[in-house]
Amino acid sequence: MKQRRVIFSIFTMLILALVIMVVAACSQQPATEGGEKVVEVTKVVEVTKIVEVQKEAEAAVTIPEGATVINFWHAFGGGRKLLIQRMVDDFNYTHPTIFVKVENKGSYRDTLNAAILAAQQGNPPHIVQIFEVGSQLALDSGIFVPFEDNAPAWAHTEDLIPGVADYYNFGGKFYSMPWNSSNPILYYNKDIFRAAGLDPEKPPETFEEMMTVCEQIVSSGAAKNCVSWPLHSWFFEQWMANMGAELANNGNGRDARATEVYLTSDAAKQIVTWWKEMYDKGYYAYSGKLEDWDGADAIFVSGQAAMEITSTSDVVNRQRDAAENGFELGTGYLPYPADSGRHGVIVGGASLWISGGHPDNEMKAATEFVTWFTNIENAVRWHKGTGYFPIRKSSVDVLEKEDWFDRNPAYRAAFDQLLNTKPERATQGAVIGAFPEVRTIIEQAIEKVLAGQATVDEALQEAKQKADKAIQDYNKSVE
Repeated sequence: MKQRRVIFSIFTMLILALVIMVVAACSQQPATEGGEKVVEVTKVVEVTKIVEVQKEAEAAVTIPEGATVINFWHAFGGGRKLLIQRMVDDFNYTHPTIFVKVENKGSYRDTLNAAILAAQQGNPPHIVQIFEVGSQLALDSGIFVPFEDNAPAWAHTEDLIPGVADYYNFGGKFYSMPWNSSNPILYYNKDIFRAAGLDPEKPPETFEEMMTVCEQIVSSGAAKNCVSWPLHSWFFEQWMANMGAELANNGNGRDARATEVYLTSDAAKQIVTWWKEMYDKGYYAYSGKLEDWDGADAIFVSGQAAMEITSTSDVVNRQRDAAENGFELGTGYLPYPADSGRHGVIVGGASLWISGGHPDNEMKAATEFVTWFTNIENAVRWHKGTGYFPIRKSSVDVLEKEDWFDRNPAYRAAFDQLLNTKPERATQGAVIGAFPEVRTIIEQAIEKVLAGQATVDEALQEAKQKADKAIQDYNKSVE
């Protein structure tokens, strides 16, 4: 039975009793049997919710007679899903001989798995959004064709900004077209900084400064905790890069296929040791669940923590949250250990891959849509509507001419951090076939350390053994 999407209602809900159970080390709270300390916080918070509604409809969207139909799968929900649909509708309106059907398939992992399954069943979608750590798997799958081989001249891949181009260029070729690109930055509540007697224009830049600032924030009572970020391997990977340390061998998997990860390196140990110390002192708080982005957001927005480290793609949401909850928002670079210097960050997010095996007219239509979807105008539109980077140099020029970054300084920190990143293997990002599995292994190791179930050395040694085996098993499967 056919359905059509109806208007999505956006409204603000008052959560009168938002109780956040945060696994955090806090000297005022008793420890649980597992060694974890739980903090209960009740706070009235305004949270913007985007509710998606689907219902039966008598009339379905009309596909123009004779139009080439293309299927596009992505992993976005909420406001981003709405924006994607508007952009697709614009394309369909201005390209009557092509009709793009767009569908959300769940998380990044869900979307990639669904595409692989569909290909095995002989019916892959034409276009798939695949997260950056799924790139090697996508390359090895044999499902996709190199975008650059069929791209029209007006795709202008030479126009891509350096950090984005560096990540998605494999062996001198773009196998996919970069799209939603981001990296982590520091968001902070300037009002809490003032209440703690700190300069609201000087967020911490190093691990050491973070520790000092956190001591002042917590001891002053300005906030119960200092900072939050999701317990996610992405942040570990970013800190490795920021220290100039490669995550995997063979040039981070770019000179040759990666066969092991450097989880017992000095850099890896330094990161997890600092993370553990921040946790034990009650400075770092998270929801107690792995990869819980919403939990970290709630801790920061509620005022329980003065800072949050999360994706640049949340700039729009954090600005809205600050306005609705009455605090002044600041942004800064991702902190780094002072003795390593700042090397920069890795591009996160995803790119658009085109599957092969379709009729020529469908392949041509899919390539035309991806090229249009990532052109200058749409790169600007996507950046303004989400906070993801404008992926083209020319789109940055347009934004500069509009004084966009001067009028929206929260976007500036995120973009400048990427531009100031040193081009090297560490910041280019690792390419690992079993990367999704490796991420889970890293997260579980850090979780053990925070819970006091293993030392840093023990947890990272075990994680390395598991990750190396996962990589070797994967490599054997594609040899």
